[in-house]
Amino acid sequence: MQATARSHAMTDITVTAPAKPAQNTVFAVIFAISFCHMLNDMMQMLLPAIYPTLKADMHLSFAQIGLITFAFQCTASLLQPAVGLVADRRPMPYSLPAGMVSTLIGLIVLSQASSYSLLLTAAVLIGLGSAVFHPESSRVARMAAGKRPGLAQSLFQVGGNAGQALSPLTAALIVALYGQKSIAWYAGLAFLGIFVLWQVGRWYKHHGLQRIRTKGPSRHTDLPRAKIIQSVAILMALIFSKFFYLASISSYFTFYLIHTFHVSVRVAQLHLFVFMAAVAFGTLAGGPIGDRIGRKYVIWVSILGALPFTLMLPYADLFWSMMLSMVIGFAISSAFPAIVVYAQELLPANVGLVAGLFFGFSFGMGGLGAWVLGILADHTDITFVYHVCAFLPLIGLLTVFLPNLKTKKA
Repeated sequence: MQATARSHAMTDITVTAPAKPAQNTVFAVIFAISFCHMLNDMMQMLLPAIYPTLKADMHLSFAQIGLITFAFQCTASLLQPAVGLVADRRPMPYSLPAGMVSTLIGLIVLSQASSYSLLLTAAVLIGLGSAVFHPESSRVARMAAGKRPGLAQSLFQVGGNAGQALSPLTAALIVALYGQKSIAWYAGLAFLGIFVLWQVGRWYKHHGLQRIRTKGPSRHTDLPRAKIIQSVAILMALIFSKFFYLASISSYFTFYLIHTFHVSVRVAQLHLFVFMAAVAFGTLAGGPIGDRIGRKYVIWVSILGALPFTLMLPYADLFWSMMLSMVIGFAISSAFPAIVVYAQELLPANVGLVAGLFFGFSFGMGGLGAWVLGILADHTDITFVYHVCAFLPLIGLLTVFLPNLKTKKA
């Protein structure tokens, strides 16, 4: 019995007290991967940012625009879990720059696309780059996190949000003035990303793998397997509500403002920039707050707390539409870093799989939402879409069924 007790004690030490070097937070790597996330998402968000131009020049319907988003995000969503699972079993340090090459080719095709089929091809190539980038870069953020996984995840994700916010702004200043072919200028950003990710890949290979390897349990030891499966399903339902609503803004907010308030395309894109900036700040806040007070509380406030503001948005004037969109963007975006880290704590030996699954599912729900909401807008009107989507944050009530995870200190 004493030997067994000593054995259990040694096992607990192995699980809860990782080696000392792994406790340090490597901010240089986190900032590098966040910077590349900004470049990656800035290039990817060119698609929805230039939708009004493409719709006018190529005479596209809302359903066709939604299908472009669906092609991009569905490609990413289907492949990301597979990439994450393979990386858990066989890490690929230099897959990150390889994924950026696919994005580079997609941008060149998009700049020259003269038919709808070429637009879809460009969307798939950019989605392929995203499928490789997100799960692997999230793994790198976890490797470099040390004792601050929420902060690391927020810093990583805020890079993407910053890129999403800057994309419509640069599209308004560059693509709107110089046309579709000017998208090729963004290839310089892709080359910069490839260079930085190559350096990150070197750190990943020589240092990161040692930090993430563990002999700990494959799942949270205090919870039965059925409870973990239920919790993951609830988290995915919350992601569904979050990204379906975000799809209504990122893909159709410019059309809503133009239709409702008769503003110019440039003014509508600037409003979209304000919303995306609020999303970036919310993402930055969600992770470190979750480190301090618990991730479940952040998820509660983030999803369900946005409900009153989404209900008011369809009835607001132009000024209050902008203000409400800022509050909604900040509130609803703070959930995602908390959700990802919460899921990684449920399945600590499957960091890549969790990242791929949740990033992939978020992309898929965003793409499906854009397509479904586009069809709904074609058959009703764009204002009706926001009346329907206003109730999506109610799904946040499912958070009550999530277990309270106990953080074990070294």
